[in-house]
Parts: sequence; structure tokens; C-alpha cells
Amino acid sequence: MTKANDETAEIQQQIEHNYRWNFAVNTLDGASFSFGMSFMAYTVILPLYVSHFTDNPLLIGLIPVLGTAGYLVPQLFTANTIERAPLKKFFPVNIGFFTERLPVLLLPLSAYFLATSHPDMALVSFFLLFAWHTIGAGLIVVGWQDMVAKIFPVDRRGRFFGVSNFLGNGVGILGALLVPFMLERYPFPLGFVFSFSIAATLIFISWIFLSLTREPAVYSTKVPVSQSDYLRSLPAILRRDRNFSLYLLSMFVFWLSGMATGFLVVYAKENWNMSDGEAGGYVIALQVGMALSFLFFGFLSDRKGHKLSLEICLLLGGLSLVLTILAPSPLWFYSIFFLRGAVNAGSFVSGISIVYEFTSPENRPTYIGLANTISGAAGAVAPLMGGWIAAAASYRSMFIFSAIIGAVSWVMLRYAVREPRQQNQERLDVS
Repeated sequence: MTKANDETAEIQQQIEHNYRWNFAVNTLDGASFSFGMSFMAYTVILPLYVSHFTDNPLLIGLIPVLGTAGYLVPQLFTANTIERAPLKKFFPVNIGFFTERLPVLLLPLSAYFLATSHPDMALVSFFLLFAWHTIGAGLIVVGWQDMVAKIFPVDRRGRFFGVSNFLGNGVGILGALLVPFMLERYPFPLGFVFSFSIAATLIFISWIFLSLTREPAVYSTKVPVSQSDYLRSLPAILRRDRNFSLYLLSMFVFWLSGMATGFLVVYAKENWNMSDGEAGGYVIALQVGMALSFLFFGFLSDRKGHKLSLEICLLLGGLSLVLTILAPSPLWFYSIFFLRGAVNAGSFVSGISIVYEFTSPENRPTYIGLANTISGAAGAVAPLMGGWIAAAASYRSMFIFSAIIGAVSWVMLRYAVREPRQQNQERLDVS
């Protein structure tokens, strides 16, 4: 056995030895983070907050732009550095505290001191803090994803994502029950201040659990390259890996279909003249949908592969838009947000994990960065397109267009992309 094989075997032993510890602390990290995010849900709470300052669809559409593109686009530009780092947790723990967590701690202060006395400044500060949070998360999330892929074997990643997010969104249902009460009970902006404060506390607690991860150091054997040479090498990867390229194209179209997401609660509120508390109740359906679906998709993807999970997600996303178009009353939106929660859960579990299976560990950060940055480009354009269509025509027209694009993405994923797990097995059989 060579020295390299000895080192690999030793690392695998460390991973197995620390598996239960890492599963526990990372599950608590994911659960507390998900619980915290239920108090500032991008699709319900944040659009409601911004709607107090503006009814401009383009500004409301900026929330999903930042929530998607801010998170996804920066990832490719940090992958080269992360790929060669022996310890991946340095990025989400040491850097992530300042780039991802700190702005969330400042958000309730902004709402408390500015929302009523200086509403224009409150709106600007909200978008600045939200952009700081989402872009900051995008800068470090490749490190977190690569760390997760490193410390959890391939056949146990789905259940980790499923269990941790099931717990987080399960207790998030409690948060969803509290949010409408706070928004109804306390005058604006106090309800949002309390909600944002709870979110900040839980997200800080999740950082503490994340910092307890035990990760073995692995030193890259790849020759270091400059960032410009690294970026110039990416088109060759896409040309060489046709299956991965087709997957990226299908996901690009899928993210375009997400143009409707940030407008659902605003549409319901305006169409049926709902209060913040009534509209905020949709968070309950969203959280229930996510909690149950995280568990379902976590175990399904481990057994049947992540491609099937994503196909189901795309179908559920299309169904939610059809129900939105046909909805005769606001009660329908409980089922709509339940389905959106399922889509969020499945696309999170399998959208992350399927990328790991297209490549080897040493190239994993590059594949993660490519997948997320390309999706993020679509996520940046989609809500702006949705806002423009809603302003020029109507919300219903935008929902119809979004549903058609979603159907196209499902056809592409279903018939053009091969299951990478099966493809890898065929390569092993040939070798």
C-alpha cells in the first residue's frame, strides 16, 4: 500500500470515527439555522416587511433576486481558493460569522430605529443588510458544502440534509405560529422587530454548533493556478462533461421559472385585502411543507438518487403555480405555500447533493461553484422579469409564463440528463 493510500485510509477512519459527532453538531446547526430562517422567510415575511415601504413590484422582486443571486453567483469566484484549502470549515466558521451572520444581527436594530421615523432609510438599510447577508453567505457556502461532502459519505448525505432540515423546519412550525401572532398583536414595526430578533439569535446559535465540526485536514495535490487561468479553464470542463452541462441548463431554466416566488404573498394580500397577520399565516404552510419534504426527499434521494427528487420538485413547483392561477380564495394559498415548501426542501437537498456525484472530490468545489453561479445568474434575472411582467400586464400573466418555463425545465431534466450515480456505476463496471 502506498503512502497516499495510507493517508486516504487514515482520513476515512477519522471520518467514520467522528461521523456521529459531526452528524449531531451539524444537525443542530442546520436545525437552528432553519428554525431561525422561519422568522424571516424570504417568500413571506420579508416581502410583507418591504410592502410597508413600497408597492413597486420591481423593488419587491429585488428580495428573491438577492436571496437567490446574492447567494449563488459569488460561489464560483471563491471555489479556486476553497478547492486547495485543507480545512473547509474555516470559510463558513471564521469568515462566515462576519459575512453571513453579522448582518442578520443588525436587521432588527434597523427595523426598530428606522421603520417609522425614517422609512426611506429603513428600506435602504434593509436591502443593504440583506445583500450583505446573502452575498456573504455566497462567498463561504462552497466551503460549507465541500465540508459536508467531506465528512459525510455519499450514501448518508441525503439523510443528513433531510433530518437536520426536518428538525429545523419542524420546530420552525412553532415559529410560523408565532409570527402571525406577533405581526397581529404588535403595531408595525414591533412585530417584525421581534421576529427578526428571534431569527438573529437562532442563527447565531447555529454558528456555535457549526464551529464544533471535526474535520480532517486534506491537502490538495492539484497545481495552484491563478484566478484568471482558473476561470479560463471552466469552459473546457463544460465541454468535456456533457451530462453536467445539460443538468446546468435544465437548472438554469428551472430557476427562471422561480420568478413568481417572491410575489405570491403580495398577490394574495392585495387581491383579498389581507392583513399582515393573515398573510403571515402562510409561513405555517410553508414550514410544514418544508419539514415533511426534507425528511421525504432526504431518504428518497439516498435510495433512488437525487435526479428523481429534483424531477418531483419541478412537478410540484408547476402544480403550485397552476393552483395560484386558479385560486378563488386566499385559503388556497395554504396548499400553494405547502407545495412551495416542498419544492424548497427537495431542491435544497438534491440540488446540493447531486452536484457532488458528477465529479471527484478534488474538483468538487469547482463543480459546486459552476452549478450555483449559473443557477444564480438565472435567479438574478427571474424576479426582475417577473416584476416587469407583473407591472406591464398582471400577476396572473406572470404566473402563467412561469408555469410554462417550469414545464420546459422538467422535460429537459427528465429526458436529457442521466442520473450521475448510475453513470458513475457504469464507469466503475467498465474499469
